[in-house]
Amino acid sequence: MQKALIYFVLGTVVSFLINYFFLSSDNIGLELYYAVAFGAAWGVAYYFDTPDFTLPKKLGLSFVVMAVLVLIGTLLFKLELAIPSILKFSMVFVAYYVIASFRATKSLRK
Repeated sequence: MQKALIYFVLGTVVSFLINYFFLSSDNIGLELYYAVAFGAAWGVAYYFDTPDFTLPKKLGLSFVVMAVLVLIGTLLFKLELAIPSILKFSMVFVAYYVIASFRATKSLRK
């Protein structure tokens, strides 16, 4: 659990810094929200990267996390601004498992 939290924090910080310094948005709160979605994807993917979670369970729980992101984004901003957080989350989540699939263990933990 601690390493998943580290993945979340590092993913959030790196994403925010890249967006802040290279894309310079007018809405820092929105950029922070997108960075949290990015970091959440890395943290959740790492946390689910165990044999304890079957593929259907991983997918189902990732949809729950995406729904929570949309709900929070809709409450803080509006639905049109919350949708990109799903795209960031799902791209990173899938990328994690694509990268893991190239390893013999099919996991980035081992």
